[in-house]
Amino acid sequence: MKKVLLATLLTLGIYNTSYADSILDVAAADSSLSTLVTALKAAGLVDTLKGTGPFTIFAPNNAAFEKIPKDKLETLLKDKAALTKVLTYHVVAGNITPADVAAGKVKTVEGHYLTLSTTAGVKVNGHLTVGGGDIKADNGQIHVVDTVLMPTSDTKSNDKKKHHKK
Repeated sequence: MKKVLLATLLTLGIYNTSYADSILDVAAADSSLSTLVTALKAAGLVDTLKGTGPFTIFAPNNAAFEKIPKDKLETLLKDKAALTKVLTYHVVAGNITPADVAAGKVKTVEGHYLTLSTTAGVKVNGHLTVGGGDIKADNGQIHVVDTVLMPTSDTKSNDKKKHHKK
């Protein structure tokens, strides 16, 4: 009996790679991030953001998604490739806590760069992060933003000297 219990516990420990309070779980518990969670599910990014990470996500709140015309948002939610591109542009590999935020560029999982500024509050590509919206998860950090960030040709920088390393 002890061997079976021990084997079961070891199996659960080895194969349970998701975190109880992953970025996805924490976001799902926050009603102001419900549209983001819906989008993450539609893009098939659930398992990734429940994984070991660490990740930093600049998470657009519901107000950010409301700025997108409804028909364009519905089209985006149905286009998995485009949706994945937009959402992974909000994700950085690594854990950037509020204390770690420094002015410079950080490379997103999508491949483009976000520009962080610390003048007059933390800004991402010129947009302020939402005050009090920095949330810790077991596998990373969530910084809430009030704009859906879109990759552009300007964000595909190869200038490595000002990049924030985390």
